[in-house]
Amino acid sequence: QVQLVESGGGLVQAGGSLRLSCEASGSIVQINRMAMGWYRQAPGKQRVLVAAVTSGNTTDYADSVKGRFTISRDNAKYTVYLQMNSLKPEDTAVYYCNGNDPRLHITSWGQGTQVTVSS
Repeated sequence: QVQLVESGGGLVQAGGSLRLSCEASGSIVQINRMAMGWYRQAPGKQRVLVAAVTSGNTTDYADSVKGRFTISRDNAKYTVYLQMNSLKPEDTAVYYCNGNDPRLHITSWGQGTQVTVSS
């Protein structure tokens, strides 16, 4: 089973930037074939997909973050990043890293990291 650990959350003013990191550990073969994603969950709301990147580096974004957030992966470091720029108060949420193994149909989640954007 792949383990995911997020870091990089915190408090930032509107218009500021943060970079989240998600470090994976476990089976290297499994990690490299996983599609990775960042989800977020605001208080009282459902967890939603923010950005995703496949093993082939194809990316996808929620409309609400397009042009502001960038997802990337460094396979040599087994780490996925989410660069968040021009942050807005509505970006406030707990951000979760997700990994999905398309071969074994196994999904892994990190513990989450809090992002708070003040107005």
